[in-house]
Amino acid sequence: MNIHEVLRRPIITEKGTTQVGFNKYTFEVARQANKQQVKEAVEKLFKVDVLDVNMINVPGKMRRVGKHRGMTSPSKKAIVTVREGQRIEMYEGA
Repeated sequence: MNIHEVLRRPIITEKGTTQVGFNKYTFEVARQANKQQVKEAVEKLFKVDVLDVNMINVPGKMRRVGKHRGMTSPSKKAIVTVREGQRIEMYEGA
């Protein structure tokens, strides 16, 4: 799997921005991606040293639009811990 396919987008939320103070960054990743692939992708794309990767499977939820019901797509998140003193710059502007 290509490193650009592994990382889909950063997840910038209130909780995520408070975790930046603890050197933790959250990304939505491909459902097939594993911890090693996420670690390699973050290290190559952002030139940082990754210490730890935590993965979370997010199940789809039931949603309604009028009388029609459906499911949202399931996804996967990765919380990446980087070495002390290193930063991922895209989070700094948020």
